[in-house]
Amino acid sequence: HLTAKSDVYSFGVVLLELLTGLRAMDKNRHGRQQNLVEWKRPYLNDSRKLNKMMDLNLDGQYSVKAAQKAAALAYQCLDHNPWKRPHMRTVVETLEPLQEMKDIAVAHFVYTVTQENGKGEERDRKQAAKENGHSPRRRNEQRGHRNRSPISVMPYKNSPSPKHRSNEGTVVNQ
Repeated sequence: HLTAKSDVYSFGVVLLELLTGLRAMDKNRHGRQQNLVEWKRPYLNDSRKLNKMMDLNLDGQYSVKAAQKAAALAYQCLDHNPWKRPHMRTVVETLEPLQEMKDIAVAHFVYTVTQENGKGEERDRKQAAKENGHSPRRRNEQRGHRNRSPISVMPYKNSPSPKHRSNEGTVVNQ
């Protein structure tokens, strides 16, 4: 039957889904991995493993400290013993300050606009990167991923999300 403590457990499941970007139950995963809580809960208290389980779509654009605190909270919410789970008021009090954390490690990247003749693109990209003190490779290239979009010579610094930009080449904060 449903109680306040079962609601806290359910919230812990949702929080784990948010952190990992995975569904709570997935029959396409094998064995123990079908149940996200059974699979990932043991890793929530291990900060060394936390970054490996974070949602890849976040692309590192999150506060590591906030993620660690949210993961520790999810771990508590998902405790098998209902009496060890926090009260929802404690959950809210723990989550509210996480919104203000600003320790996001933003990597610089270069986005190149394709030139009509196609010549000079690589030279322009490297030159722009050199002038701005950046590596000429995008962060995804450093991870071994293929480029899925063109690259620009305009560097974007301190970008919370590389997806939202104004026409002047500056980042639009949401």
